[in-house]
Amino acid sequence: MDCFYAAIEIRERPELRGKPVAVGGGHRGVLTTCSYEARKYGCRSAMPTFQALRLCPDLILVPVRFDLYRTESQRIREIFGEFTELVEPLSLDEAYLDVSHLASEGASIAGEIRARIREVTGLTASAGIAANKFLAKVASDWNKPDGQYEVNESGVAAFMRDLPIEKIWGVGKRTAARLHALGARTCGELQRFTRFELDRAFGRFGAELHDLCRGIDRREVQPDRERKSVSNERTYSEDLATVAEGLEKLPELLTELHDDVTRKHADRRLRESVVKLKFADFSTTTAQRASGVIDPALFEDLLREAWPRGGGQPVRLIGTGVRFVSQEESAGVPDQLEMF
Repeated sequence: MDCFYAAIEIRERPELRGKPVAVGGGHRGVLTTCSYEARKYGCRSAMPTFQALRLCPDLILVPVRFDLYRTESQRIREIFGEFTELVEPLSLDEAYLDVSHLASEGASIAGEIRARIREVTGLTASAGIAANKFLAKVASDWNKPDGQYEVNESGVAAFMRDLPIEKIWGVGKRTAARLHALGARTCGELQRFTRFELDRAFGRFGAELHDLCRGIDRREVQPDRERKSVSNERTYSEDLATVAEGLEKLPELLTELHDDVTRKHADRRLRESVVKLKFADFSTTTAQRASGVIDPALFEDLLREAWPRGGGQPVRLIGTGVRFVSQEESAGVPDQLEMF
């Protein structure tokens, strides 16, 4: 979807159309998404709000309304279901669809789905059409907004040749810097390295780099892809200076986390508890420990463990979360979820 949250807000408030709009958590939070008008100023998702306002003083901030976004996401998934059952959601606004079993051409089906989304929701969507997930994902960004792009089998080599290595999933800033140091800034340049050379330099990820830089991706669309974790977080209006202040904030977060897990994931077993902190300089850290229950005492210990990593800085955000045991591992083991 194109600027999904912002597009919904603009649809609900037509007077915002054509203006720089961002959905975010107030002046101390970060932008969740922003309109294309805002992006022209350099605003982007996950940017601190104060920084976005410096770039675009006329930026219109609207609060996040996740219930509304989930409702719209469900409507869109129902549209997907009109065309294929092989749908793998990635987030509220993104999904893989396998239409290889249908008689029509992929580009034609993508056009029909996009038209149907516009008809039902009034929102625009962009699509990438290709023989695998990686290529489809990259192609989906090529003709945004409200467009689509197809990578034919015969055009894969040309498509990959000049593609920046940053487009490869899993290649972040550090990996990109290492690849640049090796003389590889494009996928074509990365193709000069053998699988053995990449394995030696990057471990198991080297084999993935070897294939992905050539447009090879053997992953299948998984309609029942299981969720691996659940979490929540709060950015506070004033920084928290002490551990004691942080501990006071935990009960509300843990109650919300427990309710979310019991309401939506009651059949899942827990593997690990996690606490996330974001410090005043926007650096982050996480502390985690194996646990099969949501134990407030454990979360308190994790908070105390993570807090000193900021070097005495106050904390602006606290997050709590749990990671699940995979469904395959859980087979035959009784469900359990408790909160002490």
